[in-house]
Amino acid sequence: MAKKKQLNDITMTSRKNFIRAGAALEAGMLISILSFGADTAPPKYKTLYAIGKETILTSHTFTSKRTITHYWEAGPSNGPLMIFVHGWPEIGLVWRAQMESFASEGWRCIAPDLRGFGDSSVPTAKGAYAIKEIVDDMAELNTHLGGKAAIWVGHDWGSVVVGSVAAHYPKISRGVVLISVPYLPNGWALPNLLPLVDRTLYPADKYPDGQWDYWRFYLTHFDQAVSDMEADVPATLASIYTKGAPASVGKLSLSAVVTTHGGRYGVAHRAPATEPDYTLWPKPDFDALVAAFKKTGFRPCDSYYLNDDANIAYAKAAVNNGKLNQPVLFVNDEYEPFSNINLSKVGDPMRKACSNLTVIDQPAGHWVTLERKEGITETIRSWIKLQGLK
Repeated sequence: MAKKKQLNDITMTSRKNFIRAGAALEAGMLISILSFGADTAPPKYKTLYAIGKETILTSHTFTSKRTITHYWEAGPSNGPLMIFVHGWPEIGLVWRAQMESFASEGWRCIAPDLRGFGDSSVPTAKGAYAIKEIVDDMAELNTHLGGKAAIWVGHDWGSVVVGSVAAHYPKISRGVVLISVPYLPNGWALPNLLPLVDRTLYPADKYPDGQWDYWRFYLTHFDQAVSDMEADVPATLASIYTKGAPASVGKLSLSAVVTTHGGRYGVAHRAPATEPDYTLWPKPDFDALVAAFKKTGFRPCDSYYLNDDANIAYAKAAVNNGKLNQPVLFVNDEYEPFSNINLSKVGDPMRKACSNLTVIDQPAGHWVTLERKEGITETIRSWIKLQGLK
């Protein structure tokens, strides 16, 4: 049964801590050191990022027979394991704020670049981006790290991944944090999302795919979707990473009219000139994000949307019919245009499939991990304490 908590004390603490972090940035306490090694694929390098803390994030590469996985690590190697899994279009570095906080509290924090992103393998076949492949990558990474059961934290497509890890490899998952995207036991796929659309807001005759029309556009106009994003990578990323707006709640999402408009950016076929919001991604991190996508392009990450049939079939093979008995935390973005579980039925399958589910609302948009860096950390920390997971 879902336990819904507002945690007002967390909200106040988060705001104070975020202000302190901002002051640290202004005081020049952001340290960025890059040292590049041999020109290999992926390149090996180490980076230190710290905001008023001594925590160091180090870069590592794990190679298996299947793939190469780059990951960031922070915290003691013998600490309890927490693995952070990013979404679209992110890289592992998106979790830096949370990793710094939890590492300083004794957790061993790991944040991989998923395949197709950053410095991990970039296969060319669309089937290489089916969820089974990603989940198997994560299981191999867990073995490489020593095989301890971990708390898995995911955002966006990362939530799909960590939910699937819990469903298919329950022995390596002792707790699951899903941010922005709820768990669908029958597979995160467009055919499974359409029955959950709010048809009052999105009448089927006018918006057959509801807020998921952008997904349909990938299926019907994939090459154009990719080329439009790659036309100006910095502008694309800056235009994607914007704060959520309370006024958008309950309103028609632009994601519902992508096909009608001829693409994400319409007839321009490129993102408008947009200044990055450095309160979301600090400048060194945003620069690293841009460099990552200039290297990989958007074809690999966009291919995550092309594997509905495979993902539905994979979900059917889950242990325990996809039911999760681990403690599960879902962080619901109140200004989320796609998967706000308060505004549609998209959270109903998760509520039925999770025997120990906690739901927390956060006043933010889809990029809640960046909008409310300390708020997310405090929410996870309180849930861990509530569940006795440390």
